[in-house]
Amino acid sequence: MTEFIHVSVAWPYANGDLHVGHLAGAYLPADIFARYHRLKGNKVLMVSGSDSHGTPILVESNKRSMSARALFEHYHERFLKTQQALGISYDLFTHTDTENHHRIAQDFFKLLLERGYLIAQTQTLLFSELEQRFLPDRFIEGECYFCGYKNARGDQCDNCGNLIDPIKLINPRSKENPDDRLIPRETEHYFLDLPQFVRQIEAYFDTKEGIWRSAVMNFSRNFLKDVRPRPITRDIDWGIEVPLAGWESKKMYVWFEAVMGYFTASVEWAHNNGTPDAWKDYWYNPNARIYNFIGKDNIPFHTVIWQAELMGVAGIYHDGQTPLTLPYDVPANEFMNIEGEQFSKSRNWAVWLPDILQRYQPDAIRYYVARSIPETHDSDFDWGVFLTCVNNELLATWGNLVNRVAGFAYKRFNGCVPTYDALTSADELLLARIESGFETVGALLERVRLREALLTAMGLAKEVNVYLDERAPWKTIKTDPTDTARSIYTALRAIDNLKILLAPFLPFSSQQVHEILGYDGQLFGDLNIVTYHERERSHQALVYDGTRAIGKWTKSALPPGQPLREPQPLYTKLDEEVVDLERTFLGQPRQEPVL
Repeated sequence: MTEFIHVSVAWPYANGDLHVGHLAGAYLPADIFARYHRLKGNKVLMVSGSDSHGTPILVESNKRSMSARALFEHYHERFLKTQQALGISYDLFTHTDTENHHRIAQDFFKLLLERGYLIAQTQTLLFSELEQRFLPDRFIEGECYFCGYKNARGDQCDNCGNLIDPIKLINPRSKENPDDRLIPRETEHYFLDLPQFVRQIEAYFDTKEGIWRSAVMNFSRNFLKDVRPRPITRDIDWGIEVPLAGWESKKMYVWFEAVMGYFTASVEWAHNNGTPDAWKDYWYNPNARIYNFIGKDNIPFHTVIWQAELMGVAGIYHDGQTPLTLPYDVPANEFMNIEGEQFSKSRNWAVWLPDILQRYQPDAIRYYVARSIPETHDSDFDWGVFLTCVNNELLATWGNLVNRVAGFAYKRFNGCVPTYDALTSADELLLARIESGFETVGALLERVRLREALLTAMGLAKEVNVYLDERAPWKTIKTDPTDTARSIYTALRAIDNLKILLAPFLPFSSQQVHEILGYDGQLFGDLNIVTYHERERSHQALVYDGTRAIGKWTKSALPPGQPLREPQPLYTKLDEEVVDLERTFLGQPRQEPVL
């Protein structure tokens, strides 16, 4: 039975290039999951986009003496090209400064206000004596009142992960002007009255026991225990306008409107495809499953706050009462450190995706990151381990298997899949083991245990290598060519199966294997950067088009006699020198590569 699967992916701030932490935390896991479900024949909608608003954009644009719009547009374009190169297959990767997003965010605001879920309150914030304005939270730093971390941000502590009230920071200071005097002063804002939703959210949590990761559930329940009304407007000049007279000097808080992007992007996708109501198949379908792929620092926004917003606007653009579909799972990942240290943009302690895409194959990057996904604890990007994984696993176990079997068949069997009389019990046993992967690997992917799924699939590839060593077709070709035909056919069919099992992880090289085996067409489809025209201005988006996809999550039926294509190596072997070279880049000034 076809299922509707919505893959909601965290929206990156468009204030700097993407790095491997982004890839490991949300984007690659989401892509693997979406590709698997597409192969299963399910109706997948994978959306995300650039977070165009908020103070991270302003902080960086001020630093560069450019407008916030120019900055976000610059990085949005780079996000599109970087993710296209890595094969991150969004059905739509848009941004939050579209007319569509503005309109829907304002409609959410008005409906929440009308239903009594927004309350106006006076708030004490820090006012800059130097700049004569209320400082946005990202412009403020200080000592965390939870854990004592000295450089906590005014919105969230990077050390303990707790959300921060900037007025409570110990010894708060301006990030840009440390000598500036910050004065507590009152201002009026609207708040989302989260306590009204506590009982509903608690009941919702009860339905997620055994589905959500324990760390996600524990964090969410603890957050809900002390939940309070949370401000959704702020004194700032960049963002979505508050749709009320007299509030022209304030904008919506980015945390409030950015999570709506999963909904607004769905509406935009439906409109762009000429099926304006198609988004309802996901948002008003009780059988649809929505997955939020995020990093652990975003948990409360996706397990409490987003749910409250969705509960509050039930029936919007529909019948005014039908509940919207709440996330089925929030598979939040931990952090990926770099060579044993935490990511630091200011120190350039990072592995930037545009940089490594200049030097390494996308599937090599995807493989290493996928087998290092921080699903239950922080992981580490280590260049020495990267080299070992690419050379000794990806290339030696899988790449060499494909090339030696396909190359042997191409040379010895006139460029065709061998014909055979009957398979032996050993042949049948191997194929049964490999074909069992559709159930075992598939079950792990269903439960978003992606790292284990990859290692299981690679374990099956190892079994094919063991089988070949035992059957030794390069020897039997001289003494028993009939048996050689059996074993090579068996190995090719096993490879044909593994091609599909590994396709969600390695889409580029799986397509290459598909073609080597003599097939035409695409396993998945096209991934294009498309320009959409709005009334005021056009914008670009990354769009996956699966209409040409032919891949299926099903067992191989490789026909004997099918012409093969001459194989070329799938992967490039890495020199050991790259480890020291890459480590020299860490902590050094960086020049953005031209994309």
